[in-house]
Amino acid sequence: MKLKGRNKVSPDFSMSSMTDIVFLLLVFFMLTANSPNALDLLLPKAKGKSTNTQNVSVSIDKNLQYFVNDERINGEYIEIELKKALAGQDSPTIILRTEESVAIKEAVYVMDIANRNNYKVILAVRPN
Repeated sequence: MKLKGRNKVSPDFSMSSMTDIVFLLLVFFMLTANSPNALDLLLPKAKGKSTNTQNVSVSIDKNLQYFVNDERINGEYIEIELKKALAGQDSPTIILRTEESVAIKEAVYVMDIANRNNYKVILAVRPN
C-alpha cells in the first residue's frame, strides 16, 4: 500500500516581497537624499570670473569687523543695511568676502540672514 503525501513543497519563489523591499528602499533614499534646510550657495570657480552682477558686497576681516560696500557696520545691524541696499532688486545677490582666518560661524551668520530674506549668496574666492 502506497500512501501519497498531500503536502508537497513548491520550488517556485515569489519575488513580490523582494520587489516591495527594493521599492521601499528606493523611496527612502530618494526622500533623504535632498535636504531642504540646506543653504543654497552659488560658488564661483576659482579660475574664471563670475558673470553675476554684484548688488552688495559684505566683507569680514580678521578682527571680525563687518563691511557692507566698504562701509563699516556693526554686526547687529547687517540685516537692516542689507534690506536697505537690496530693496527693489529683482534678484538680490550678496558677494561674501571673508579672510582665511575668520571662523566659519561668522560667514554662516551672514548666509543665514541671506537665507531668511531670499537673497542669493556668492562666496568670493581667491584665483589660483
